[in-house]
Amino acid sequence: MTTLAEDTLAAARAAGLKIATAESCTGGMIIAALTDVAGSSDVVDRGFVTYSNQAKIDMLGVRDETLERFGAVSEAIAREMADGALARSGAGLAVAVTGIAGPGGSEHKPEGRVCFGLAQKGKTTLVETQEFGPIGRGAVRRATVEHALRLLNSAANGPGQ
Repeated sequence: MTTLAEDTLAAARAAGLKIATAESCTGGMIIAALTDVAGSSDVVDRGFVTYSNQAKIDMLGVRDETLERFGAVSEAIAREMADGALARSGAGLAVAVTGIAGPGGSEHKPEGRVCFGLAQKGKTTLVETQEFGPIGRGAVRRATVEHALRLLNSAANGPGQ
């Protein structure tokens, strides 16, 4: 039985795509899941771990104005992170995640909220928000990794797959 990471790598390989990640709340867990698979080096280009706002600005080109207007946990930031990862790598496909793994959060940005960005060369960057709920820090991070891999897999498989 193959894992989701193996399936994602196979789909990207078949599509001739390299992958980059831009991670905040997962701290590198997505790129780790991909590189845990032997032979992933032909598909994985790089992972950006941008936990702080300054790292998002410095490494991915996220704009101060966007952070001030929307906050780090927002679809606007997920979009800029994904676009930045794509632009600053040799990848044709990039996923970005920013969220509140917990504990904590607020009424406006509750624990378990994660924003995703998916950028692919020549296509419009997609963004979405998942509400995993207050299921605990580890569970939110694991759910985020799984969802990010599913987004990458779906994009690599192309429309209608």
